[in-house]
Amino acid sequence: MASSSGNSSGSTQLQNSGSDEDLQVLMDQRKRKRMQSNRESARRSRLRKQQHLDELMGQVAQLRKENNQIMTSISITTQHLMSVGAENSVLRAQMAELIRRLQSLNDIINYINDNNNDNDNSGGGWVHHLACDQTADSFMMNQMNLVCLNQPMVATADIFPY
Repeated sequence: MASSSGNSSGSTQLQNSGSDEDLQVLMDQRKRKRMQSNRESARRSRLRKQQHLDELMGQVAQLRKENNQIMTSISITTQHLMSVGAENSVLRAQMAELIRRLQSLNDIINYINDNNNDNDNSGGGWVHHLACDQTADSFMMNQMNLVCLNQPMVATADIFPY
């Protein structure tokens, strides 16, 4: 009996050692599978990161392009604004000159009308008054001489500062 129990314990040890080896092989397979799965997961993660980085780099390039276009547009608009501002200054100066000229002409008309009314009582009107007063001194001293009235007033835009 002793021999049969020894045989059975020996076969149990063989089964246990076979079972341990099978278990070790199974654990090694699982470990290799897990390592392979981890490698694949890491590879996919690196690919996703690279794709994301490529997308971000594309966005950076697109935004830089748009920024350059906006800066160019701002520069052109600023130049246009400065040009319009300079033109506006010239027009304001011309308007001020024209207002002064108009006021001078209105003053002349009022002076002529006032003199015409005063001279109507004496006969001949203002033209007769000027014609009768033709001495050299009175001609030069008369500020409202017709010769002066017929002289054009000239103003150019280049004399006004911007």
